[in-house]
Amino acid sequence: MDTVLIIEDDKAIVDVLKMILEHDGFKIEKAFNGPAGIEKYREVEPDIVLLDIKMPKMDGIEVLQELKKIDSNSVVIMISGHGNIETAVQTTKLGAYDFISKPFDVERLKLTIQNGLNYKKLLLENESIKRKFDVDAEFLGNSPEMKRMVDQVIKIASTSSRVLITGENGTGKELAAKQIHRLSERKNNAFIHVNCAIIPKDLLEVELFGCVEGYLSFSPGNRIGKFEMANFGTLFLDEISDLNMDSQAKLLNVLSENKIEPLGSNKEIPVDVRIIASTNRNINTLIAEGKLREDLYHRLNVLTLNLPPLRSRKEDIPELVCYFSRGISLKNDMPLKTFTPRAMEYLSSLKWPGNVRELKNTVERLIILSDSDIIDRKNIEAEEQSFNSELDKLVNSDATLRDFQDVSEKIFIERKLAENNWNISRTAEALDIQRSHLYTKIKQFNIENPEKEG
Repeated sequence: MDTVLIIEDDKAIVDVLKMILEHDGFKIEKAFNGPAGIEKYREVEPDIVLLDIKMPKMDGIEVLQELKKIDSNSVVIMISGHGNIETAVQTTKLGAYDFISKPFDVERLKLTIQNGLNYKKLLLENESIKRKFDVDAEFLGNSPEMKRMVDQVIKIASTSSRVLITGENGTGKELAAKQIHRLSERKNNAFIHVNCAIIPKDLLEVELFGCVEGYLSFSPGNRIGKFEMANFGTLFLDEISDLNMDSQAKLLNVLSENKIEPLGSNKEIPVDVRIIASTNRNINTLIAEGKLREDLYHRLNVLTLNLPPLRSRKEDIPELVCYFSRGISLKNDMPLKTFTPRAMEYLSSLKWPGNVRELKNTVERLIILSDSDIIDRKNIEAEEQSFNSELDKLVNSDATLRDFQDVSEKIFIERKLAENNWNISRTAEALDIQRSHLYTKIKQFNIENPEKEG
């Protein structure tokens, strides 16, 4: 039975709507003012809301905005008098599904509610499909390490405290942040991801705090920062140590005051944002090297989540392979391929320096490139062999030492870029070269990111 919540201050209208809709099999909940309606929504989670625009204490527009914060998929139909039609139309821009005017056309009322229910069903189906095709949607594995980590995620999600996630590249720091958000009270509000390592240093503060019109010569108009976008939700600051010291100082001030000041403005904007930060580097080393403020670290490190590398939980690899295989096959509309016990045993024996991300990329290559529906150890070894085939050809050819050096250097850089998910800063650090030198090598060898669109 579908539930309709009526938020209307006129009792006579509520009684009429109740009589009409109960006759059609709806369960009716009611509230006679905005605050009571918001509380009732939290309590019963209705399928449809009928919301009056003109009410005492809190008008319908304010109530609509609050309901959308609680549940972005809420289906709200505005009730308007003839004088409020223009306002009712404006509410659709704020997320209202539709509006009906007083006095009610009963057939129009029923049709609008039915269409709203169909719309909500479509939203839920789309979310289900999205989760089905998202092969990174959840943590998998029954190893002791994973059980401890999942338990920690659940406990952390039940709080509003700041979180610092540590772990090697590819262990799933972004996934952990998303899981914490999905399980928290903020789940119906925005999750904003900021990768501090890939944003140009001179634009980091603009990205975080926004700026006023005219501040950036190449960007007209006001620019909303990530903090404001994440208001009432979660802001994930990935690779926090890549923030420069000036930006770290400003971030520290925001965490203290819960207010931001867009660049070029003297107006403070209050924000209610949960911060989750991450790094793949040693915290003590970062502080000692002056790359992370110790006071900022203590502000962020209220709760710590350390993600285990894949090599410490190899018993989870078969389950991960099966899960990735199903998801990748569905996503690419391909028949499901099976990995033999020998293949699973071999995959479980490898070191996986790129952790779960490297494993997933390997499974994807095997599924797409393999002609057989059954993948054995020999298929995996052949795939590895093809990765180094250029070197083999050179060894058995008349190539010069310079040719061999160039090809081997290109393959090595490609592998390191893949291990670091094409994070230029982290790759340059792993290679012990300057970022500018790495960019030069990428251009010299014509290396392209395989996941880059366009």
